[in-house]
Amino acid sequence: MASVYILYSHTLNKYYIGSTDSAIEDRLRRHLSDHKGFTGKAKDWKLVYLEVTTDKKSAIQRETQIKSWKSRIKIEELIKQTS
Repeated sequence: MASVYILYSHTLNKYYIGSTDSAIEDRLRRHLSDHKGFTGKAKDWKLVYLEVTTDKKSAIQRETQIKSWKSRIKIEELIKQTS
């Protein structure tokens, strides 16, 4: 099993879209750790969306689809659908 997730940082007012085949708690912990990547710029990332897929390939395809929207409005609509 794998998942697609969206994180939100209030500090940056930005969303981060990713996928993983590890436990989401572990993945979030890595995003919150000190590193030079995009999510390393803030320490207040919160999980706002989670979608479970059957395998890593499906998760990557869905992640790519969501990123291709390039629309904050569409991303926020997706998040609201699950709230």
